[in-house]
Amino acid sequence: MRWILSFHVIFMVAWFAGLFYLPRLFLYHTTSIDLISIQRFKMMEKKLFYFIMTPAALLATGFGLWLLILYWYYYLHAGWMLTKLFFVALLLAYHFYCGKLLNHFKHDRNPFSATFYRWFNEIPTVLLIIIVILAVVKP
Repeated sequence: MRWILSFHVIFMVAWFAGLFYLPRLFLYHTTSIDLISIQRFKMMEKKLFYFIMTPAALLATGFGLWLLILYWYYYLHAGWMLTKLFFVALLLAYHFYCGKLLNHFKHDRNPFSATFYRWFNEIPTVLLIIIVILAVVKP
């Protein structure tokens, strides 16, 4: 069980690293004007999303589900866990929306301003705080 939990936390940290960095790349991409920088940001965003974030998200979710299955009876009656799962679902939605934004950038159709990405970048921080408090404090 501790090994499963360890891998869940490791992949969660890797996933969050990407969730913190990708919107920042979107911000820098939005403010870029030269073609070389734009192409560089497209490559960095693609590699981050497909080679780091998505595998980490899948593995963090997989190990989390494994833990959930192992202790389903306990978690069934734990309100904090149901609340945590709701916020994890929001986090997954954020991840998929990042993928949608990545596709917009790929086709040079960025629909948002730099200000949007400055605010958008804060969402995973808020979700991390909520999820960690729920998992550690278990209110």
